[in-house]
Amino acid sequence: MKFFNSNRSFALAIMFSLIAFSPACTDLEEEVFTQLTPATFPTNQEEVTAAVAFAYSQLYGWGNHGGFNSLSEVSSDEIMIPQRGSDWFDGGIWLRAHRHDFRPQDGPTDGAWNFVFGGIAQANATLSILDNALSEGIVDAETVTSFAAEVRMIRALYYFWAIDGFGNVPIVTQDTEDSTPDTAPRSEVFNFIESEIQAVQGDLSRDVAGTYARFNYYVAQSLLAKLYMNAEVYTGTARWQDALNATNEVIDSDSYTLEGDYFANFNRSNDSSGEIIFGLPFDENTGQGFNISQMTLHYSSQETFQLQAQPWNGYCTLQEFYDSYEDDDMRKGEFGNQEVRGNFHAGPQFNPNGEPTLDSSADDPGGEELVFTPEINEHFPNAFRQAGARVGKYEFYEGGMPDLSVDYPVFRYSDILMLKAEAMHRLSPGSSEALDLVNEIRSRAGVDGFSEINEENLLAERGRELFYEGWRRNDLIRFGRFNGEWAFKTMDTPDSDIGTVRFDEEVQLFPIPTNQLNANPDLRQNPGY
Repeated sequence: MKFFNSNRSFALAIMFSLIAFSPACTDLEEEVFTQLTPATFPTNQEEVTAAVAFAYSQLYGWGNHGGFNSLSEVSSDEIMIPQRGSDWFDGGIWLRAHRHDFRPQDGPTDGAWNFVFGGIAQANATLSILDNALSEGIVDAETVTSFAAEVRMIRALYYFWAIDGFGNVPIVTQDTEDSTPDTAPRSEVFNFIESEIQAVQGDLSRDVAGTYARFNYYVAQSLLAKLYMNAEVYTGTARWQDALNATNEVIDSDSYTLEGDYFANFNRSNDSSGEIIFGLPFDENTGQGFNISQMTLHYSSQETFQLQAQPWNGYCTLQEFYDSYEDDDMRKGEFGNQEVRGNFHAGPQFNPNGEPTLDSSADDPGGEELVFTPEINEHFPNAFRQAGARVGKYEFYEGGMPDLSVDYPVFRYSDILMLKAEAMHRLSPGSSEALDLVNEIRSRAGVDGFSEINEENLLAERGRELFYEGWRRNDLIRFGRFNGEWAFKTMDTPDSDIGTVRFDEEVQLFPIPTNQLNANPDLRQNPGY
């Protein structure tokens, strides 16, 4: 689980000691300590490699609570954070996110923006370092070209999240000195991302074995496929054929394959998966940031898994999403049977000795034993502390630290197969080849194939396959379902002092955070806020 085949810990140690950047990223220029000048950094090839590794390392923020991924998941129909008595009210921010009452001043909105534009700022700083290294003769042009292609792809990925979440955003590259950049139209941002990918894809390696957790040619094609699949949302013009072409670049390479075991993609040792096209190589010691075990499990689950820290008892899935899986779908898992892997932990919980885990709070109707119930009694203020099936997709291993040593798949081969199926269906509704691709995914899950393909079952299958991989909000918007109803977000859900329930299309974009508007008067707020 390392970026590059060099010592990542050493690389990060160099960069943390030399470079800092501001996460309040309306000002997207890098901030470098005063003793660092072009004459003092970088001085050798090792420091250049470390700079590129550091640009990658900013992606570790994806797995934490409170940023872009959290806001996207909690505003979808697959994850919620109910208020459990005195726990998780947090000023109503997560309750409002579930109800799509996004507010510019709420912390998660700012966290999402800072994650995206902090990463862009660091990518720009790294590109400047590479330019300097080339001009000083520290590294050759071929090395700089290769590294710069990867860093520009990192930046393109951040801009994809920016266009998806915020729509109209500033386009800032390493060439600008403007600390208050203007907002660019969403279509212009789309064109920028597309042009960046097209400009560097030829400089990216096609060596899959030697580029794990790095941008190679096929990672770029995966991002391009995502961009084109959502082109109609972002620009008003569909690009289904272009999306299909990009997925074929990945599929026809024969570089990736479906794992026989679905959970091989989410195990502690998943860096050997032949299905992960691009993963974030989290490690409990050297690559921290993926703490879903803390975010989702009950306090008493510390005993269940003999964890090193007590979880927070927050994130859970909605009952209707849990029930969308057939009982014999191996992705679902078995109620009350922790020996069988599943996307969820549901039912009675047991410690490694086979004894029931006891709920130290013991204030739920289930009694003292810890039992995760798929049904959730209410959204707030007194959801039961055991209510809601918990995220179990990623391996929670005995004695685990707060940060998991499980790589997070950003792009996965099964997703590419389903994107191809969707593009084919949109070009030719009812395509038999599209049906075969989706049924290949269902066959691995141990369930019968569909008899026909349509938007409803395509979206549902994407949800089951890609649960908690960061794509549900994106999918719901593309399929026109984001403004629909689900538990605790219905037309009959009453307004309350925590906020209203919104169904207007304007909530398909997050608001530009108040802190950023105050810092940069040239930013423009999204409509509806």
